[in-house]
Amino acid sequence: MVDQFSPTPLYVQLADLITKRIESGELQPLKPLPSELRLQQEYGVARGTVRAAIALLRQRGLVMTMPQRGTYVTESRGDA
Repeated sequence: MVDQFSPTPLYVQLADLITKRIESGELQPLKPLPSELRLQQEYGVARGTVRAAIALLRQRGLVMTMPQRGTYVTESRGDA
């Protein structure tokens, strides 16, 4: 869960939590991320926080967003 009182911004905490889910294999390559609404409800954060976290995941190269189709986990780069 995200820590509302942490000095780390909520969106960074959320991106880190989703990253761990990707790395553990819970969120599989080429499969969609849960919806923004689902992530909001699951982590108790605002829509803007979810969108900022997804943008950070895109910058990290962990997800790709396809307009009108959703956001998907990228394929593993094999550098693990």
